[in-house]
Amino acid sequence: MINLKPITPDDYLRLKPFFNNQSHRLCIYGLPSLLSWRNTEYHPCAAIIDGVLMIAAEFNTQKDKRHLILPVSGDTLYPPERLHELAGLLGFSSYWFVTQDYIDTFGTDRISSRFLVADQPEYADYVYYKDDLANLTGRKYARKRNLISQFKREFLNADRVQIEPLKSGHLTECQAFMEEWCLENDCDMTGDSNLACEKQAVINTIMELDRYDSRGLLARIDGEISAFGIGARLTKEMGVLHFEKAFARYKGLYQFFDRLCAQTLFDGFTYINKESDMAVPNLKKAKDSYYPIMRIRSYSLTVLS
Repeated sequence: MINLKPITPDDYLRLKPFFNNQSHRLCIYGLPSLLSWRNTEYHPCAAIIDGVLMIAAEFNTQKDKRHLILPVSGDTLYPPERLHELAGLLGFSSYWFVTQDYIDTFGTDRISSRFLVADQPEYADYVYYKDDLANLTGRKYARKRNLISQFKREFLNADRVQIEPLKSGHLTECQAFMEEWCLENDCDMTGDSNLACEKQAVINTIMELDRYDSRGLLARIDGEISAFGIGARLTKEMGVLHFEKAFARYKGLYQFFDRLCAQTLFDGFTYINKESDMAVPNLKKAKDSYYPIMRIRSYSLTVLS
C-alpha cells in the first residue's frame, strides 16, 4: 500500500505545477481550496505516483467520508481500470467529485464495470460567462442593475464606499465581519456545520493570500468591511469565486460587489465557477438568479469488489 502524507500551505509551491494545466472543472480542483478547507476533522493528503498527483480526504472520526479525487496532472485522464487499481494501492474505496467530463469521456458502461456510479447533486457547480456577470446586460438582469443603481445613489455617490484588494493583513477584520454576517443571517457556525467549515476555510485562505495565487477584493462602508470575495484560477478558461460575502442590510451591496468581483478578479477568463449550492434552497435561488450557462455535475465512484 502507498502511503499518503498530509499537505499544508507549506506545500503550495511544490504542488502548484500539477495544477498549472489541470482540466477538471469542479471547484474542488483548485489548489488553494484543497489546502484551505482543512480543519480539526478533515485534512487533505497526497502522494505522487508516476508523475501524477493523487489527493485524498481523510477524516478523524467520519471515516465513511474518506475519499480520493481524480488524479491531477495536466490533461491526463486515467481510465477506470487504472482508477480502480490506484484506489486499492492507496487503501480507499471511493472517489468523490468525479466530473461529468470524465463520465462522458469513458462512458457509464465502462466505468460501471469497476465502480458504482452515483450522482452528487449537492456538489454540482454553477458556471457563468464572465462577461454576463461583469456587464449584467439584457432584460433578465434588469432587477440586478436597478439594485446596483440604488446602492450607488445611497452609498457610492455619497463617498461612503472604499474598495481595496484583500490581503492577509485584513484577517482580524474579516473574522469580525464573518461573526456579524452570521448573526445577520441567523446561521450556525459551531461544530462541523457547513458554515462552520466554510468560516475556517475563509480564515485559512486569507492567512495564506500572500502565498497563494488567489486574488481578493473587499468593500468598506463607512470604514467597516461589509463585503469581500476571493477568486482563483481553476482551468485555462475558468476562474472560481471561492468565497463571496456581503451584508444584506445594505440594499444592492451584494449585486454591486458581485459585479465588481467579476470585473476585477477574473481577467483573462471566459467563465466564472461560483461553486455549488450544497442543497441549500436559498443559495440555489441566488445562484439561479444570475442565469448560469451550465452546471458541472459531480459523481462518486465506489469500488466494486
